[in-house]
Amino acid sequence: MLFLVRHAKAGSRGDAPDDTLRTLSKAGWEQAHALVDPLIAAGANAPLLASPYVRCRQTLEPLAARLDLQIALDERLAEEQPLLPLLELIRSAPAGAVLCSHGDMIPDVMAAVQRRGCEFIGEPNWKKASVWVLERDASGNVITARCWPPPR
Repeated sequence: MLFLVRHAKAGSRGDAPDDTLRTLSKAGWEQAHALVDPLIAAGANAPLLASPYVRCRQTLEPLAARLDLQIALDERLAEEQPLLPLLELIRSAPAGAVLCSHGDMIPDVMAAVQRRGCEFIGEPNWKKASVWVLERDASGNVITARCWPPPR
């Protein structure tokens, strides 16, 4: 099992001179903290991988603190990246890994795994702080995916 998280709510694009530096809003921090217990209960563990954008790293910070883990930054999770490297990361990441990415990447990745035979269980949710729980076969191919809506 693997977890693909869309970053929590952040400030508006005009709040930071460089979008990679945009931080979580107060509501986003609340979402990030609310993700911790459900992720741990579902088996989240190392590694924690985030897009280099600050808002993605911050989304995983409460989980990292609880698990006493470091967050590794991975360019494959950043905005506007090619899909194949991210699909390979999803295929090869260890069970329990948590990946945090963006709203432009996750729908495309999920459409790609669905084209490759993944069955969606339940309705997709593309909102900030939603979590895709991905089950893989022995080769790392995603076979089922279910989505948790964002925490309230």
